[in-house]
Amino acid sequence: MTDLIRLTDVEKNYTRGKEKISIFDKLTMRIEQGDFVAIMGPSGSGKTTLLNLLGGTDKADKGAIEFDGKRIDNLNEGQLTAWRAANVGFIFQFYNLMPILTAAQNVELPLLLTKLAPKKRRENVATALKIVGLEDRAKHRPREMSGGQQQRVAIARAIVSDPKLLLCDEPTGDLDRTTADEILGTLQVLNRDLGKTIIMVTHDAQAAKFAKRTLHLDKGRFEQAELAA
Repeated sequence: MTDLIRLTDVEKNYTRGKEKISIFDKLTMRIEQGDFVAIMGPSGSGKTTLLNLLGGTDKADKGAIEFDGKRIDNLNEGQLTAWRAANVGFIFQFYNLMPILTAAQNVELPLLLTKLAPKKRRENVATALKIVGLEDRAKHRPREMSGGQQQRVAIARAIVSDPKLLLCDEPTGDLDRTTADEILGTLQVLNRDLGKTIIMVTHDAQAAKFAKRTLHLDKGRFEQAELAA
């Protein structure tokens, strides 16, 4: 397997008043194409910051971030926007669906940034909804669906542009156990059958069991360095 993601000596700091707070100090990690990694750790350990760096929504202060052999840490905002649209799907805890739009319209949103013709966009939306088992809910709005169904719509939106990487921030944190396990099973299918590389931040040890491996972040470092190197 080849590396899809490689972080080398990444440093990230925040300033609070006159105090500089170090989130990452020379953080290094590798994620292979087709991996499914759960990242666990206490609040403040840097889990969400790591996802933001990997998704290009935040920038490192030092170090290199490579995706598919090319550095993304030195791209400008316009280049990052285009890169994200082509390569990354995001799944959040609270779905982030537009309440006035139907499921199909929500799923189509990322495609509006592309040059796809309307007919091709509709075909891609239908395929994505079918993958998550919601083809019969295409015309429903979020308020007409359960939490689990809304998260499936969010997953369909994340995969509609066929990205290589899915970044999931507590994707089951707002769901009951049964529904959470169904959603995690869907992520497993996307990983196993469609080859999606998935990085999932979670506080839930049960959820982490659905991943192929788990990395533990604490104070900006991986506790099991041999898994991250």
